[in-house]
Amino acid sequence: MFEDTEIDFMGIRRMAAIISAVLVAVSLLSLAINSLEFGLDFTSGTSVRLSYSETVDVSIVNQVLQANGYEDSVVVSFGSDRDIRILLPVNEDVAIEEQATQAVEVGESISALLRSESGSEIILLGSDYVSAKVGEELAEQGGLGMLVALGIIMVYIAVRFQFKFSVGAVTALAHDLIITLGIFSVFGIEFNLNTLAALLAIIGYSLNDTIVVSDRIRENFRRMRSGSPLEMVNKSLNQTLSRTLITSLTTLLVLFSILLIGGESTQGFAIALIIGVVIGTYSSIYIASNVILYLNVTREDLMIPVKDNADLEGMP
Repeated sequence: MFEDTEIDFMGIRRMAAIISAVLVAVSLLSLAINSLEFGLDFTSGTSVRLSYSETVDVSIVNQVLQANGYEDSVVVSFGSDRDIRILLPVNEDVAIEEQATQAVEVGESISALLRSESGSEIILLGSDYVSAKVGEELAEQGGLGMLVALGIIMVYIAVRFQFKFSVGAVTALAHDLIITLGIFSVFGIEFNLNTLAALLAIIGYSLNDTIVVSDRIRENFRRMRSGSPLEMVNKSLNQTLSRTLITSLTTLLVLFSILLIGGESTQGFAIALIIGVVIGTYSSIYIASNVILYLNVTREDLMIPVKDNADLEGMP
């Protein structure tokens, strides 16, 4: 399947670069003006942690809370399939000094409500007031974590392949993350810890796709005796097209299933990954490969280094 395709991917590389530049610019502009619609994970509110004696259905818990006056609550699993965390927005009518006390009362009320609606034994693990400062620290740590990941990836690609490949890979990853965040900002989609986890998953997915393409490019540069760098990159992209499409489509099938039947708590995660898979597949073809060509990669850059005195090895 697709083994004999001869698609001129790099024939529209300049147009692709312009489209990407526009999308990145719009994303950065939206992030600067509108910022992100941070969820309760990053803003002040009450966090209630509960443990069930058996597997808990998050969607049922959410329905019970919605029907009893907790319309703005967010229910997520953590630790195991028996533990849940319920996030509620802060009550603006209550003074900051009293928020911690109110958080304890809210936790007891919710645990009592859920016990009355469930046959499972429920233990209240804790009920805390999360200040906006904690949310800012989470956002900063998440951003720092992504920057560190990009730095480590750049070093890894430079060691495994060549520095020009590492620049292409990191550029593609930054492109994917900025556009994904931009879409969340433009459409006002809630950004929470699940979404942050999805961004880290996007880095892994996009990097894996880029490495597969880069490995084939390096192989063809060493094996093919004729052809320009552009022709060899095009050949490599056609040879990996089947693997790229199959991987992307099967991943998207799973993600759309999560989006449709996973409930509200996983929507942000699924949406972020769907965007990331689509943009990541595009960037591994038109961003990483384009940057490699822009940096004028040559066959000499990818040749296996010859050891000193290699001609003398094996002589008596």
